[in-house]
Amino acid sequence: MRMNRVLALGAAMVVALAACSGGGSKEAIRIGSDNFYESKLMAEIYAQVLENDGYEVTRNLGLGSRQERAPAFEAGQVDLVPEYVGSGLGYYDKDQITGDGEQNRAALQAIYDTKGPDGGKLATVLAITPGEDTNAAVVRQDTASSMSLAKMSDLAAVQNDLKWGLPPDCDENPLCKGALEEYGITYPPAQRESLAACDAPIAEALNGNAIDFAWLCSTQPAISTFGFVVLEDDLDTQPAENLAPVVREDYLAKVDRDAFAKLLDEVSAKMTTEDLTALGVKVAVDNEDIQDVARQWLTDKGLLSS
Repeated sequence: MRMNRVLALGAAMVVALAACSGGGSKEAIRIGSDNFYESKLMAEIYAQVLENDGYEVTRNLGLGSRQERAPAFEAGQVDLVPEYVGSGLGYYDKDQITGDGEQNRAALQAIYDTKGPDGGKLATVLAITPGEDTNAAVVRQDTASSMSLAKMSDLAAVQNDLKWGLPPDCDENPLCKGALEEYGITYPPAQRESLAACDAPIAEALNGNAIDFAWLCSTQPAISTFGFVVLEDDLDTQPAENLAPVVREDYLAKVDRDAFAKLLDEVSAKMTTEDLTALGVKVAVDNEDIQDVARQWLTDKGLLSS
């Protein structure tokens, strides 16, 4: 009997250790984002769904631009980030970007497959959202009318007459500097203001005549609010920008990866372009709290249990 009790105790300890060693446990997770509202909102949406399912979540939102956030993710400072698959791919290889979100996701996955230690897999790109938010080259209506601007190729001839609002990382971003150079635009330094793309200050600067050109996001409420003109990207320099959560492999090894992916894929599947635009109004125009906006959207979509 004594031996049986010892064996039973040993078996119980093995089961307990196995449960704590990952593969099926709900390990604490660190979620990061870029520093503009939509990226923070998507990160918050994923965070709340995971918390609702029993995960402990640490938020590290607003890490900076992709040039700052991507190295932090690669270094293991966070476990999950929401990513725009076109810009995420362009960060590593601009030549691979396409107008197809799923192709961009697959190409970005192929890059992450060799980015880990010793050339192994660094991360998994989960399913993309049907909705997307592309980079938009924007001017005021008066500028478009007076300079006859309808497409980005119209800009080169008047570039010295414009005040350029460009993100601080533009020089290192192939989808910013690289795209403008394809149009023959070099944005004179004396006529450049460094302002974060897809954020309220750059839109307000454009509306207030402090700048004449701005990079905004296509879902940004300021475009319709201020009546801005979105210039046609006639050389197709900007990729499809569906969103997807990107999760480190060393984290997925600790949990039930299929259940984890299913949980977040169900969220992504319900995020449309119309939703991204409407949620942007709530956050950027109505100044509602991001946590409240995320919770209401998840509740409306039936993604939070009561």
